[in-house]
Amino acid sequence: MRTCIILNPIAGAVKNVDAIRERLRGLNSERFCICERPGDAEKFANEASDFDLVVSAGGDGTLNEVVNGIARGGCKAALGVLPLGTGNDFARTLGVPNNLDTAIEQIMAGKTRAIDLVRVTSDSVRYFANVSSGGFSGVVDEKLTPEMKRTWGPLAYLRGAAAAFSELRGYATRVALDGAEALDLDLYNVVVANGRYVAGGIPIAPEADLVDGLLDIVLIPERGPAELAILAAQILVGKHLSSDAIIFRRAKKIAISSRPGMWFNVDGELIGNEPATFELLPQALRCVVGTA
Repeated sequence: MRTCIILNPIAGAVKNVDAIRERLRGLNSERFCICERPGDAEKFANEASDFDLVVSAGGDGTLNEVVNGIARGGCKAALGVLPLGTGNDFARTLGVPNNLDTAIEQIMAGKTRAIDLVRVTSDSVRYFANVSSGGFSGVVDEKLTPEMKRTWGPLAYLRGAAAAFSELRGYATRVALDGAEALDLDLYNVVVANGRYVAGGIPIAPEADLVDGLLDIVLIPERGPAELAILAAQILVGKHLSSDAIIFRRAKKIAISSRPGMWFNVDGELIGNEPATFELLPQALRCVVGTA
């Protein structure tokens, strides 16, 4: 099996590149790429269109670049995930173990599964496998820095949320689902999920299924501080879908416009301003999964 490994050397769990490379030797990669700047992982994945397996060794941001390289290049390779980042949220949904050696063994076993992929069209066209969010989440991502991620680890998102809370504001939002139902709401946040987790393991879409052909959509309307505090506690343990403080829907396509325009992020990376249209691409990406 022709294998290409794409490593982000500044991912949160990477302390020594040479040591990581030695541990990955068992994958017998034909090509080993080390990213030097943003966009490299996408470029390397795009150039690996004739490979059987492309392995993303990094965090969710690296993974998103690799997914886009595969999707844009028409690559038929399977995606392998080695969780070396701060959050590793998509790896959780995919069932990839946090232990690097066990994750390597899983990739070597070579069991794959076709999962859903999402295409979002906003300022640009972007693909993602995990989660996109707009509104307050976009403000939080503007606050996050590489230094904050390295210092705070999985708590970096909560640290960023605290820094951004003074900028919390509502958005007059229209949400159109599958070209039929349209909701006009005053929202703080919109979450469009294919995977289950964000921000280092917070189960924002606890019932999301990577192969059900549907997006899980969590809308957070304007609420008072006390209600928001209760909702935040529910979200942390994945008990919010039945709360009256949110609106939950499932759809294959969702179009969002708002005043002022929301900034959306994809797998933690800011992609641009709304309006945004999300489309589910059923089982469009092959991933290496566990043997269980």
